[in-house]
Amino acid sequence: MPDWSTISNLATAGGTLVLAGASFASIRSADRAARSAERAVLASLRPLLIGSQLESPTQKVVWHDAHWTHLDGGAGYLMLVDDNVYLAVSLRNAGPGLGVIHGWRRVGEHVHARAERPDPADFRPQVRDLYVAPGDTSFWHAAVRDAEDPDFGPLQRLIKGRERVDLDLLYGDSEGGQRTISRFSLIPGVQTEAWVALVVRHWNLDRPDPR
Repeated sequence: MPDWSTISNLATAGGTLVLAGASFASIRSADRAARSAERAVLASLRPLLIGSQLESPTQKVVWHDAHWTHLDGGAGYLMLVDDNVYLAVSLRNAGPGLGVIHGWRRVGEHVHARAERPDPADFRPQVRDLYVAPGDTSFWHAAVRDAEDPDFGPLQRLIKGRERVDLDLLYGDSEGGQRTISRFSLIPGVQTEAWVALVVRHWNLDRPDPR
């Protein structure tokens, strides 16, 4: 005679296994959906800073010591005034999220194209909060006023010699994440005292790099 007890137990076990498989598939599907939703949210907050366009509006940039300049679209600014070094770059945010600039660093000569990602610990913090709205134009600016500062001498020499100056900007989204480093080259104009600002490389700190 059939052992109905055994058959019943096997049927129950089979049903449990089917339910477990369905639950596992459902959990995996929900997990993928959650990750996709998270990526979509992060992408909507992500800034990407590049040089502004030549036709971008001229901006008035003011330092806290009352030094100021008019910064044209696509331009950089390097100036020695009363033994102070003033720096600025006209920026555009090509990403969909608000960009918050955290700091900057001078890049050594002849290394602008190297692929090594800079160390965030090497960046100088911003004295003033700087934001770049999505799809909009803004600026970055800083100054070096101490002759004993390790960046003062090299910057002074490069500016006087009208040589290329490379700068890294560290920034992130409005939530403090998705940190990115963008390298800008300030190239002296041929027939003008202006400097042209070009972005040459980006590094992601909190997510995989695109290359």
